[in-house]
Amino acid sequence: MFATLTGLLLLSSLAAPFQDRTFHSKVFGQDRHYRLFLPSDYSTSTQRYPVIYYFHGHSDRYTLERYDEGKDTVPKIARFVATHPVIVVSVDGYIAEDYTGFYGGSPWDVRETGGKYDVGEHFKELVSHIDSTLRTIPDRRHRATSGLSMGGYMSLYVSARFPELIGSASSFNAGPEFYAGESGRRVLYRPKDHVLNHSRSMIRLIRASGDFISQYHEETRMAYAREHRVLFEYRQDDYHRHWATSIAETFDFHLRAFSTPALSNIPDEFHYSNAHQRFSIWGWDFAGSGGGPGYTILRNVSQSGLRIETRRWAPDGPPVTGKTIDITTPPVYRPGVAYTLLDAPISPGQAKRSTITADATGRVKFTVSSDGRQVSITGPGAATQQPVLLPVGNPDGLRVPPGVEVSLPIVIYNPRTEPMNDVSISLDSDYPTVELLAKSAEIKEIPSGGRVDLTARFKARFTAAAGDYRPARIKVGLSAGWPGTSDQFDVLIAPDGTAPPVEMVILDGRTHTFSVFRQKGNQGGGAPRQRTVTEGKGNGNGLLEPGEEATIWVRIPQGLDPFDKYNWRRVRVFSESPLIAESDRIEEEKEREFTGAKDLTSVIRLSPTAPAGAEIPVMLRTETWSFDFTPDVRYGVEPLYQAIQLHHGHVFKTTLKTGAR
Repeated sequence: MFATLTGLLLLSSLAAPFQDRTFHSKVFGQDRHYRLFLPSDYSTSTQRYPVIYYFHGHSDRYTLERYDEGKDTVPKIARFVATHPVIVVSVDGYIAEDYTGFYGGSPWDVRETGGKYDVGEHFKELVSHIDSTLRTIPDRRHRATSGLSMGGYMSLYVSARFPELIGSASSFNAGPEFYAGESGRRVLYRPKDHVLNHSRSMIRLIRASGDFISQYHEETRMAYAREHRVLFEYRQDDYHRHWATSIAETFDFHLRAFSTPALSNIPDEFHYSNAHQRFSIWGWDFAGSGGGPGYTILRNVSQSGLRIETRRWAPDGPPVTGKTIDITTPPVYRPGVAYTLLDAPISPGQAKRSTITADATGRVKFTVSSDGRQVSITGPGAATQQPVLLPVGNPDGLRVPPGVEVSLPIVIYNPRTEPMNDVSISLDSDYPTVELLAKSAEIKEIPSGGRVDLTARFKARFTAAAGDYRPARIKVGLSAGWPGTSDQFDVLIAPDGTAPPVEMVILDGRTHTFSVFRQKGNQGGGAPRQRTVTEGKGNGNGLLEPGEEATIWVRIPQGLDPFDKYNWRRVRVFSESPLIAESDRIEEEKEREFTGAKDLTSVIRLSPTAPAGAEIPVMLRTETWSFDFTPDVRYGVEPLYQAIQLHHGHVFKTTLKTGAR
């Protein structure tokens, strides 16, 4: 109470608790604005201060006054800064061509057709300007980001893209997904797919219980909550609007981060993903050439090597074809000394051995292809490599059926330059839905650059409920002598009671008209409408034939919305068969949802070598959605501000029979 009263008195003595300033941005080629909140003793002390960068939401500006005329967020930030040793900078996300009105005010250049301005690089310009003109503590530990809605998304995105720059990040009701990457190479970016970028950061998510995109917040929260390598905390406020609640408590979280010495450490090992062709992270430089848009994904990067993959979309897209990546390491090797490089494909294939020599600064350089590589570096100063668990299933999880014995595709790789002897592997899971039928195995010897497939030796049985896929996790212990290492992989268990769809249509170059549901808006309700589409590539006879591409539509008797009855939906397709591949992903707006979130469905391709009459088991998944409008719900004396947007998964099991060539 005393601190609050002191803060109010301090604020009342100031003409304005902030300053509006500009600086010149090379990214934008013009002066850019920011609002600056300085501690009350800044002008009278010689102290240096940590900095919180705050990102505003949709249609707002750096003044933070569009939503509330400056009556809530600005006073809360000013009050906190007046009583705590911290600087707050409100960043301006204004993009002139994207601000066509309040509901057309799209900041931060995050749309699919954007990419003209790299707001991430612009943020680095602002950080450099602030550190050079104010008394800051210019290191990652004492630098934080926060924000509301689209600004909450930016807080998570910028801190994930530049973890070496930002030690802690918070987000109030973050937007669920937007686009990242260069112009013409944009890809959908969902923070929940890139949690491991924050494995050396402190993260706090804040959700208002009545926020209209609460289900998306829960999905993001679960992604962080399940990742033990992230220092994560969460708060839910009982509040009826999409708003920045509990600002003071959240800024207190950042003060705790500023006092956490571990955030000053350079990691010995890290994980990372980036949508740009060229980027640097923790002293490593990556330069891509060729190929289309997609992500470069790094795992277990250390002085001893790394895993590097590319994906056309996250988390489970196919590799970016035709791309090479030049890699330059930090100066962690002995200058002029030769090192052995083992470069092995993640998929079956032979490892390539070569010699690389550290330059005069202690860096080594090499080039890899984009198909997924396991790279090890052996020589003076590089730590001894441990056995490697190669990827098990897709990155979002190995999809398994319930109630039957399943062979686990576990493959162990030797990254060393000499044979690896007496390798032990153990499995464990804390999930009661996982029954491991074999928990351990021993391998007498794995040759250098070799792999051992243990699929036939590790089996499990899984239990599921009805409805949608359910997650589980299996932990893996690996040892070739002390001290050993550990890894894990996720499993997605198909629901029980999965049946074929009541109707299904394959579009292989044909045109079809479907009845699809269209939501009415924030007050609930809706009605079907007719939609005519032409999709796929083939002869249009409705049969999947060798070499053809197709989409699949299913009819759903009842969608999530009460008014959504017997309408059609396009699906995602999952199959373990090598004859079927997801060749493309369709990303469409969810009608009337106002979140930026996309409906994600599949274009599949049948192998040109597929035999006629082959029967291919597939799982189909789609979503329906609804505005959950209950006009009698109140938060205290306030009515629910906006209907909550919900979505629901529908899973089907069927068999595709291939046609003749």
